Amino acid sequence: MADSGAKVAAEPQAAAERAPDAAQGENVPAQAPDLGVDQRSIIYRGSTSVRVKDVNAAAGQATGIAQTAGGFIGGDNRSSSNTGSGTATLTIRVPADKFATSVDQLSKLGTEESREISTEDVTEQTVDLDARIAVQQARVTSGRNLLSQAKSLNDLVMLEKEVATRESDLASLQAKKRRLADLTALSTITVTFLGPESPGVKPDDNPGGFLGGLSAGWKALLASLGVLLTVLGALLPWIIAIGLPAWAVWWAYKRWSRNRPPAAQPALAPAATGGPLPTFPPAPPAKPADKD
Repeated sequence: MADSGAKVAAEPQAAAERAPDAAQGENVPAQAPDLGVDQRSIIYRGSTSVRVKDVNAAAGQATGIAQTAGGFIGGDNRSSSNTGSGTATLTIRVPADKFATSVDQLSKLGTEESREISTEDVTEQTVDLDARIAVQQARVTSGRNLLSQAKSLNDLVMLEKEVATRESDLASLQAKKRRLADLTALSTITVTFLGPESPGVKPDDNPGGFLGGLSAGWKALLASLGVLLTVLGALLPWIIAIGLPAWAVWWAYKRWSRNRPPAAQPALAPAATGGPLPTFPPAPPAKPADKD
C-alpha cells in the first residue's frame, strides 16, 4: 500500500518533468502534406470598385448576390449625396468556392474601375495546429488522470494548476484553428460602389525600392518645408509689430550716441594765494664719489 502511494506521488513530478519535452515538440512545425489544389487551405481576399448610377440600388443587389451564394454582409458603410457623389462600401463573406463567381457578378453591377485579388496558402499552419491540438488534448487527458489519482493536498494543488494551464493552452490553439477555418471557409470581398460624380479610388503609386524611398523622402521634405513656412507666417506679424519698433529705437540711440559732443574735461583750480605757482630750478646732477 505504501508503494502504491509513493508511485502516485511520483507521477506528478514525472509528468512535470515530461512537460517541457512535450512543449518543445509542439513548437516544431509539421511538414505540409503534398495535397492537390482542391485539398489545400487557401484564404481568398478581394476588393473591387464599381461606378454605378444608383449607389443604394447597387448595394441592395450586392446583398442579394451574397445571400444567393450562401454568404452574408459583414459590413455596410454608405454616404449619401444629392449631387451623385455618394459611395457605399460593403464587406461580403461568401463560401470559398463561390469567390470568383461573386466577384464577377459584383463587377457587372456597373463599370468596374479597379480590382485586386490576393490569396494566402495556410495549409502548413492548419496541419501544424491540428498536430499541436492533438498533443495538447493528450496532455490535458493525462493531467486529468493524474488529478484523479492524487493522494495528498500538495499533489492536488500542483496538478490542478498544471491541468488549468494545459486546458488554457488547448483553448487558445482551438480558437486559432476556428479563426483559420473561418477565413478559409468564407472568403472576404470588399466592394466599393461609386456614384456618377464620386472621385475614383486612388491606386497605390508607390514604386517601392530606391525610387519609393526617394519619393517618400521628397514628400517628407516638402511637408517639412510647408510646416516651416506655416510657422514663419504665424511669427511674421509679431516680428513686424515688435521687432521693427525695437530696431528703430536701437538705431536712434546709436545715432544719438555717435553725434553727441564729448563731455568737457574739468580745469585745475589756481593756488589759494591767487598767484602763479612757484617754479624751482632743476637739481644739479650728482657728482661721482672720489676714489681713495
